[in-house]
Amino acid sequence: MNPMISLSGLTKTYDGGFQALKRVDLDIRAGEIFALLGPNGAGKTTLISIVCGLVRGSSGTVTVGGHDIVSDYRAARALIGLVPQELTTDAFETVWNAVSFSRGLFGKPANPAYIESVLRSLSLWEKRDNRIMTLSGGMKRRLLIAKALSHEPRVLFLDEPTAGVDVELRRDMWALVRKLQQDGVTVILTTHYIEEAEEMADRIGVINRGEIILVEDKATLMHKLGQKQLTVQLAEPLAAVPESLAEWGLERSDEGHALTYTYDAEDQQRGIADLLAALAAAGVEFKDVNTRQSSLEDIFVGLLREAA
Repeated sequence: MNPMISLSGLTKTYDGGFQALKRVDLDIRAGEIFALLGPNGAGKTTLISIVCGLVRGSSGTVTVGGHDIVSDYRAARALIGLVPQELTTDAFETVWNAVSFSRGLFGKPANPAYIESVLRSLSLWEKRDNRIMTLSGGMKRRLLIAKALSHEPRVLFLDEPTAGVDVELRRDMWALVRKLQQDGVTVILTTHYIEEAEEMADRIGVINRGEIILVEDKATLMHKLGQKQLTVQLAEPLAAVPESLAEWGLERSDEGHALTYTYDAEDQQRGIADLLAALAAAGVEFKDVNTRQSSLEDIFVGLLREAA
């Protein structure tokens, strides 16, 4: 199956000499939710802006739905909806007119029933006749999403869509994203809320200093790079780890009231019973045992540290 979005050898160097993207190769599958993660300045917004036709790449090719974004830009752009970071709207326009106008920009015929369904899905229906200047920040964010969906795109870019918004909007937005995916829409997400990517994404891409350093199925990434920690709460504090336990690489914590053993999630059964037996043989009494698996945030921070 051909990818919905394909980037090949994409670079971007600005006039001042700053290289924002360095030969990016990336395919995004039709109907998936793809999370693009990276620190500030990594190149996320530049990449999105190029695909959406807002910025011209320096070299390389980009296709959307098989259409080249330069030579066949009208067809490519018609497939894309973009929700930008900035709240840029016509303050004096009404919600209904703003969304309807966005649909018309793509040459789509009027479809009041569809516009109504979009506004209702974003809890904007009751605000349809309000001027945009009267809306709250969260409502303006909802409006940006409605405008991006107005022309029934097959690809939706969400560039930091929940930055600074309330929990209710975040919950509504993810319900909408799941519904869009069920309808076959491809969703590309950038976010600082890594727990959202962990919950929503099918695949994760990590970009740093203009380079894609990893693309992986989320479940595979968590399995391959995740670690587990076994923490043993001690009956009495230890001033130091006994020499007989040195091979386990245990770390003291909680002022000696706990010992922590870190191991690969792939090999999670290895040696746990032996470790507990070794603790008993060393005369270390414990009163509780618990485990913790690394989150996507832990993995992300580790990847950036390795790439530094």
